Amino acid sequence: MKNIIALRREDKNPWEKRVPLIPSHVRELVKDLGVKFIVQPSPIRVFADDDFKREGAKVQEDLSPACIVMGIKEMPESMFEPGKVYIFFSHTIKGQKANMPMLKRLVERKCTLVDYEKIVDDKGRRLVFFGRQAGTAGMIESFWALARRLDAEGLPHPFGPVRRMTEYQSLVEAKETIDEIGEGIRRDGLPEHLVPFICGFTGYGHVSQGAQEIFDILPEIDITPEEFPSFIASGNFSSHRLYKIVFREEHLVRPRDPGQEFDLQDYYANPDKYTPVLESFLPFMDILINGIYWAPKYPRFVSKAFVKDLYSAPTRPKLKVIGDISCDIQGGVECTVKDSDPNHPVYVYDPVRDEAIDGVEGNGPVIMAVYNLPAEIPLESSVFFSQTLKSFIPALAHADFSRTFDSCDLPDPIKKAVILFRGEFTPDYEYMRPFITA
Repeated sequence: MKNIIALRREDKNPWEKRVPLIPSHVRELVKDLGVKFIVQPSPIRVFADDDFKREGAKVQEDLSPACIVMGIKEMPESMFEPGKVYIFFSHTIKGQKANMPMLKRLVERKCTLVDYEKIVDDKGRRLVFFGRQAGTAGMIESFWALARRLDAEGLPHPFGPVRRMTEYQSLVEAKETIDEIGEGIRRDGLPEHLVPFICGFTGYGHVSQGAQEIFDILPEIDITPEEFPSFIASGNFSSHRLYKIVFREEHLVRPRDPGQEFDLQDYYANPDKYTPVLESFLPFMDILINGIYWAPKYPRFVSKAFVKDLYSAPTRPKLKVIGDISCDIQGGVECTVKDSDPNHPVYVYDPVRDEAIDGVEGNGPVIMAVYNLPAEIPLESSVFFSQTLKSFIPALAHADFSRTFDSCDLPDPIKKAVILFRGEFTPDYEYMRPFITA
């Protein structure tokens, strides 16, 4: 093996307890394949230092013997040593302003940067990710937000037992709470003001699937967007069931030209030809979970103007909570005006004042926009992530980073994720060069 791999200590925030490789997988790589690991000690990591030491890793503060340094979140500029390889979620590919000094330092020190987000297969599908964990934690937090909002309004509901995700010892324990709530709904039904209880999900990828995994523990019935108008008109609602509606791209927008049919590839290429339609569903929903990818070229699905109109009505709107797991600030959900953290996970968006008010009370929807949701379930997140990442470790340990980018023997999925190679932008990321000179 050419390279020693280091696992750095996460220090961006006090909630980040995840690790890219778990001790049992380190053991496999050390004993079966001869990979050498250094693990930086951490007082908060979900796995103790001794867990790694027992599995064959060397635990020490000094990472300088390592050629490759792996982490989860952005790394401080002071960490980068000349010519070394750094692998983490860099959050730089969109030119994120806060991380441009970090990117510039990597260039100056002629480092190699590999970003997990861009490790993809030949169809562009991500291979190493935390999306499903973001969805599961986000759904729990959204139910907690709903319970607290209903409490604040003095309305009865069955969601009182839900705690913050960070207050559970594990995801299993959180699921047990949801299961108990579901049994109560099956037995006793929902109070009249919550019938029909409708939760909408944007997207159908890993984030949405994770959120639906939690929702589906409850006694639920799926309704398609096409069925929704007749369902509402029928008035045939059950108080012993919750209703779920999943919106794909063709349900979120429609062509501006009434003679044109929706075409997914055309929408991706020409989003200006489409207009959003999700808002027509929102007055009937209790919760909206946003888990779909969004970029500035696409239409917004929930505008500030719509929320202002909705909350200007004489009666209290049905929509209580928007769980914006995607967390694009003023993006697809425009009233997500800031992100939140595990200590303060929610705020109310006041559409009249156009501002966020911490907590659950106020004239506007409660917004759950925690920016690092997978960190709220560090054990499950680390195990899942490590399971997919470990298969790439032998190739990374064998790679010769002293050779050219074309001949350094990296597998294609990793090669696609190399943003910088010895301080130079690789061809796929040459577009990023102006980001560090602006």
